[in-house]
Amino acid sequence: MLAGTGSDVGKSVLATALCRIFLQDGYHPAPFKAQNMALNSYATPEGLEIGRAQAVQAEAAGIPCHTDMNPLLLKPQSDHTSQVVLNGKPIGNRDAYDFWRDRDHQDMPSTQSHLDFRKEVCDAFDRLAARYNPIVMEGAGSISEINLRNHDLVNLPMARHAGADVILVGDIDRGGVFASVYGSIALQTEEDRKLIKGIIINKFRGDLRLFDEGRKMLEDICGVPVLGVVPYFKDIHIEEEDSVSLTQKAKRAERGRVNVAVIMLRHLSNYTDFDALEHDARVHLYYTNNVEEIGKADIIILPGSKSTIDDLYELRRNGVAQAIIKAHRQGVTVLGICGGYQMMGIEVCDPHHVEGETERLPGLGLLPVTTSMSGEKRTRQVAFRASSLGEGVTGKGYEIHMGRTEPFGNAPQQPFAILDDGHEDGYWVNERCMGTYIHGVLDNPQIVDSLLTPFADKMAEGKEPFDYQAFKERQYDLLADHVRQHVDIAKLYSILEN
Repeated sequence: MLAGTGSDVGKSVLATALCRIFLQDGYHPAPFKAQNMALNSYATPEGLEIGRAQAVQAEAAGIPCHTDMNPLLLKPQSDHTSQVVLNGKPIGNRDAYDFWRDRDHQDMPSTQSHLDFRKEVCDAFDRLAARYNPIVMEGAGSISEINLRNHDLVNLPMARHAGADVILVGDIDRGGVFASVYGSIALQTEEDRKLIKGIIINKFRGDLRLFDEGRKMLEDICGVPVLGVVPYFKDIHIEEEDSVSLTQKAKRAERGRVNVAVIMLRHLSNYTDFDALEHDARVHLYYTNNVEEIGKADIIILPGSKSTIDDLYELRRNGVAQAIIKAHRQGVTVLGICGGYQMMGIEVCDPHHVEGETERLPGLGLLPVTTSMSGEKRTRQVAFRASSLGEGVTGKGYEIHMGRTEPFGNAPQQPFAILDDGHEDGYWVNERCMGTYIHGVLDNPQIVDSLLTPFADKMAEGKEPFDYQAFKERQYDLLADHVRQHVDIAKLYSILEN
């Protein structure tokens, strides 16, 4: 288990690295995180939902993702409530206090109101461990939140169940690494301290030799070996799960490339939809809700949202909706994905109050469709053909959405794509106005090439179409090389074998 002194110390990325390293060394690894909190999720081959980080780690391990890798997923809906997804299926919304304290699941169906989450996650681990070896487990947040110890499903209690060797990850970049590592260990019970077999110092900047003495001091005061000091890197790109990474994204248009503006929503979800575009040399992708920067875009993308109506209301209030409509009238391409697709329609209706009290809100009116929210979530992987973009244009992706969208009034059926089961998806007005429910649609080179075709004059000569899948595989190998260079993998194997 990779456990942390805090959130965002690099546990997920290091777990991804170890999944790839174990695969390279001839093992059959799999990732596991008992409980995850994230808006970025992914659909398994069975059509169930897990955290995106475990899907990435499974890809690095060379295996299909499965709900047993992340049996409990919490998707925040506000500062205080989250949708609870158990074994890939949503089972209701919970207040954070109730979830951590009383365990009386009064908002959930009666058949699920007294679920034993600890048993559920332990059973998932046991099933996974019977199929793969080793299991690369990931903790959540800090292991020293002692006020939550009795309710913790994901850190040391999970490690005890699994009999896991715990490697504590500390982030030196944020400062206070000695106190955070020592304190995290000192605050554990005697039983749990024995599980901590190593320390990894992550995100080091500068000359590693400057920490040689610090490494020895840390080992002396903690009584635990430091397995490695991993330098901070910027040239290896692994899909992020936490929204904190959005703060580091570009915010403004650039000259010389096709400018793609992703609208920054308050409840933006599945922003990994845009990772492929971000690394495409033909494109400059940036996130914004600035009206002036929206006007500089060649392509505007309305992304997915965990709260479509709330975000649509905010876009209308802050002038962004009007800026998008104006830009489209001036020839800018507008693409909506999932919640963004719903917002592009004539209206979004919520007669059953799935998202809140608002029963109807006018959309942007760019697509002749109407959306009605429903409590049933559609989750599945799909293959499709997008003949609207050209003959032979095909791709793969996944759906995670609530709500049904259909043509408004007498509007004709003009789907963006036809799915492999024959169902229609999305709506296509023309090459500059379209929407789809398919997440990952922009990971498909043919789709991106079709979107960029009208802007051939803005693309640098000789730029080749971008192969995102090959790019990702290369990044996993680079990450594994980086971690091998700075972590004593032989020592890690010795720990695992004893």
